[in-house]
Amino acid sequence: MYYVYILYSKQIDRYYVGQTDDIGKRVQSHLSGISKYTSIAKDWIEVHSEAFDTREGAIKRENEIKRKKSRKYIEWLIQSRGSSAGPDKSRDASMA
Repeated sequence: MYYVYILYSKQIDRYYVGQTDDIGKRVQSHLSGISKYTSIAKDWIEVHSEAFDTREGAIKRENEIKRKKSRKYIEWLIQSRGSSAGPDKSRDASMA
C-alpha cells in the first residue's frame, strides 16, 4: 500500500503534502530534520492520509493536491474526508 499524507505544524502554521509506503517511518524522518522544508519545525503531525494500491496512484494524487496551491483546499479535504485530526484536534505523529 502507498499513501498520500498531509502533515501540519502548529509552530509555523503550515501544511506539508507527501507520499510514502510507510507513514509512521516517513513522519519520523520529517521530525528528525531529514527534509529541508520540514526541518524548520519539530511538531509535525499527520492530519490526513489516503491509501493507494500503486505508488503511481499516490504520486498522481500528491501532485493533484500540490497543484491546487491552496490552503483552503487542504483544509476542506481534511474536513470532508473526516480525517481524525486537524489543526484544532491534533493527534501525535508517534501514534500514526
